Amino acid sequence: MSIVKVIEIIASSEKSIEEAIQNGITEVSKTVRNIDSVYVKDIKAHVKDGKISSYGVICNISFRVD
Repeated sequence: MSIVKVIEIIASSEKSIEEAIQNGITEVSKTVRNIDSVYVKDIKAHVKDGKISSYGVICNISFRVD
């Protein structure tokens, strides 16, 4: 039987939503092993001077516990 743990992260990017998700996974991967999936709970964009300045995501990351 395997146990799966879920953590919530917030990540951002100045380029895209996809890069924001990848930035979060890259950072979490530095300390967490066995990542199985990412569930994007929320997406937002910051606006400055009428243009999108950055993208943000709130994600649940699930991973198997050894």
